[in-house]
Amino acid sequence: MTTATPGAEEVELAIGGMTCASCAARIEKKLNRMDGVEATVNYATEKAKVTFRDDIAVAELIATVEATGYTAREPEPDPAHPAPGADADDEGEAELRPLRQGLTAAVVLAVPVIAMAMVPALQFEYWQWLSLTLAAPVVTYAAWPFHKAAWTNARHGAATMDTLISVGTTAAFLWSLWALFFGTAGTPGMTHAFELTITRTDGAGNIYLEAAAGVTAFILAGRYFEARSKRKAGAALKALMELGAKDVTVLRGGREQLIPVGELTVGDRFLVRPGEKIATDGTVVEGTSAIDASMLTGESVPVEVGVGGNVTGATLNAGGRLVVEATRVGADTQLARMAKLVEDAQNGKAAAQRLADKISAVFVPVVIALALGTLGFWLGNGAGLTAAFTAAVAVLIIACPCALGLATPTALMVGTGRGAQLGILIKGPEVLETTRRADTIVLDKTGTVTTGRMTLLAVHTADGTDETDVLRLAGALEHSSEHPIAQAVAAGASARVGSLPAPEDFANVAGLGVQGIVEGHAVLVGRTRLLAEWAINLPAELERARAEAEAAGRTAIAVAWDGEARAVLEVADAIKDTSPEAIRRLRALGLTPVLLTGDNKAVAAAVAAEVGIDAGQVIAEVMPQDKVDVVKRLQSEGRSVAMVGDGVNDAAALAQADLGLAMGTGTDAAIEAGDLTLVRGDLRAAADAIRLSRKTLGTIRSNLFWAFAYNVAALPLAASGLLNPMIAGAAMAFSSVFVVGNSLRLRGFQAAGR
Repeated sequence: MTTATPGAEEVELAIGGMTCASCAARIEKKLNRMDGVEATVNYATEKAKVTFRDDIAVAELIATVEATGYTAREPEPDPAHPAPGADADDEGEAELRPLRQGLTAAVVLAVPVIAMAMVPALQFEYWQWLSLTLAAPVVTYAAWPFHKAAWTNARHGAATMDTLISVGTTAAFLWSLWALFFGTAGTPGMTHAFELTITRTDGAGNIYLEAAAGVTAFILAGRYFEARSKRKAGAALKALMELGAKDVTVLRGGREQLIPVGELTVGDRFLVRPGEKIATDGTVVEGTSAIDASMLTGESVPVEVGVGGNVTGATLNAGGRLVVEATRVGADTQLARMAKLVEDAQNGKAAAQRLADKISAVFVPVVIALALGTLGFWLGNGAGLTAAFTAAVAVLIIACPCALGLATPTALMVGTGRGAQLGILIKGPEVLETTRRADTIVLDKTGTVTTGRMTLLAVHTADGTDETDVLRLAGALEHSSEHPIAQAVAAGASARVGSLPAPEDFANVAGLGVQGIVEGHAVLVGRTRLLAEWAINLPAELERARAEAEAAGRTAIAVAWDGEARAVLEVADAIKDTSPEAIRRLRALGLTPVLLTGDNKAVAAAVAAEVGIDAGQVIAEVMPQDKVDVVKRLQSEGRSVAMVGDGVNDAAALAQADLGLAMGTGTDAAIEAGDLTLVRGDLRAAADAIRLSRKTLGTIRSNLFWAFAYNVAALPLAASGLLNPMIAGAAMAFSSVFVVGNSLRLRGFQAAGR
């Protein structure tokens, strides 16, 4: 349990006994009637997220749920260290077992009952009594969960989908008993045809055992496959939670010791051998390696790390031996926080689903009234008791609102789970609705479009000077400096020419550059003013290169040795290789990209031109605190603004934007402020996130459409007497399975170009 707001707390309860969306609506309504309580109950995840005053005990919330006729309990206290997968599988199997047993019994017994009722040739002399013998266990034992739930709800003055099923099947069974024992249906040689339309008869010679048994079997089948599908829908979250290592080798007192991951503490140093998973988030203190983070970020290219580099728990050490110092453990790790974000998102409801919940809450009483009205109408029109009864039962059975309750949760479970596998975290269903409206995307430059670190981009040499000599001598001198620009030159030189010589003498000239002796040469590296102090001027071609570099917003560094200017180096924040492609993808989604930066206009214009952003959509020289004002101004122009950022100075603007996309490589403040978190530091993930969000929202809407359309189309047919109760039950069960199956298609979503 965690504190939500001052004076308020939040808890997530596991709810048991729900069988349809109406159950969830009842529990939610009861909890929200408590003073100081706000609750959301999710039928698909079988959880209630409750915010309540700190003077209310969790036991009171549980008691309220139990008084409504359901069970409630707090989840396990340590979500950061889930039980092994086998335990989760056992729990899921325990949930499915009674459903499977009831379904097996119902199918085995109901099939011959349905066959005899549908095929007159199978109706031997006492076939109706065999039908009764076979149907009785189906309507009593197999359908017991429906009857039990209906009775529990009736005791609390409520009606749910189980009420419709229980009343419908019981009515059909009791009618058949009356016809067999007190009517003419029990006479030897009785036959009746299987018809889908109204027929005028007194009803004494007709039985509906096939409807009672068949409806039970069809609905149990629907619930069983629905439960299996729901387990598959939540499989991504389960897989995410199981990514982490179970044991870790810690270094204590100079010795290696194998302990469970749960015993790690911040500051512990642990060993990661090649091929092992990194146990928790930390900093490398010894060794270098390549880290495969594909299972966590979706990024297929391993990342090189060395001493001082940060690593994330659950990623794979694909190279050398590492010693890592733990910086985050338990629920604070990136993996645990990702799982929490995904789970929180699955507990939410989209606006369309909230409307569906309101409808389903009043749907059952309306349907019962409609069934009674149907019965009275056909009786009043002289259609006969059998025809009137058939139509009324069909209305009860066809009207299941279950598909409405599953429309959003299942799509959200699958969509957020698939997003987590691809390194995209969606905070909630409201985010999905915002992605559809967004028409402008503001991109912070540094760390989002660019790498966020200085890089050696180009080397311009004077006539007769070899580039390798420039890099070796300048790189050797810069390697001794701690300045970021110097380190960029040294890193670039080392990458291109290999190992660098050690300077024989070195001096830092404040504000100008460095000077020293390398391999017997007197070397100067820095501003042109440093060279001028030694009476060295740049030749025309190098002066031109320096001017062009500075006009493009890059830092120009002059290099001289032995009294002559030899080269000009260009250093700048490099554009990510994937940024131009990302901009094209964002445009294809109907978004107008806007570049936002605190850098000068020349730098901003150069970056925009390189990645494909229009010059008129560049906003430069913006102070960090003014980024919010830029977003507000764009919104005042009627735009729906999405923003991508990664730094502390982006957090407020991300929160102000209609849709905030936080780079997971950025700061915690930015990640907390974003609506979507992109675990990969790749701007293309922003386009993938918006595509996935829109596709998930589209799936929710199609689910709701078909669920509503199904009820709207089927109820008049049933009330007209054109729908046999057994077929109505099959159609109702199919609607729920269809909604879940449609949602499962999201598992096939692929990031573009990967």
